[in-house]
Amino acid sequence: MFTGLVTDVGRVKSVEDSNGIRRVRVESAYPVSALQMGASVQHSGVCLTLVEFGDKPGGGSWWVVEAIPETLSRTTLGNWLAGTRMNLELSLKLGDELGGHLVYGHVDGLGIVRSIKQDGDSRRIRVEVAEPLAKFLAEKGSICIDGVSLTVSAVGHDDGADWFEVAIIPHTLQVTTLGTFTPGDRCNLEVDMLARYVVRMLEWQSK
Repeated sequence: MFTGLVTDVGRVKSVEDSNGIRRVRVESAYPVSALQMGASVQHSGVCLTLVEFGDKPGGGSWWVVEAIPETLSRTTLGNWLAGTRMNLELSLKLGDELGGHLVYGHVDGLGIVRSIKQDGDSRRIRVEVAEPLAKFLAEKGSICIDGVSLTVSAVGHDDGADWFEVAIIPHTLQVTTLGTFTPGDRCNLEVDMLARYVVRMLEWQSK
């Protein structure tokens, strides 16, 4: 489990496909002492398991994660290439500060960045979502975009499409990949777990 507070931006070193499995080698500033075999690390919203790791020459670390076709088809991971940057977060430990919101690292769907508006030093980003996800979103609720915990500032429906907006402060733009978003980009979305269960309970009661 994670908090949606990014602690490093890593980079894909290499991608290799073999027997239906994609192996991705990632480089990070995390010290190798922070890693362990089989540990879960969030990669731009996707929880992946470390199957190899070691020291990176010059400092930091590297590791290898594996992804199956299901993960590749449902997340942006299928588009990762050497050089792709991703938001990283190590798994939450008991006693750690919960500064964002509880995040599983299980992507619910893909969003499409529709517009980016400068609002002083911050940016307002509008993301289009598929109808099945729209019911989980509410103004002032939580959303995880590419592994970043954010607060929904507005929701709406225009031209046959559902959307939500988030306002991103300069610090977040600097320490995550969200500052590189452009209209048309796809992003990994995970809805708030509380919203998921509330909607499910209401659906069950209406039967």
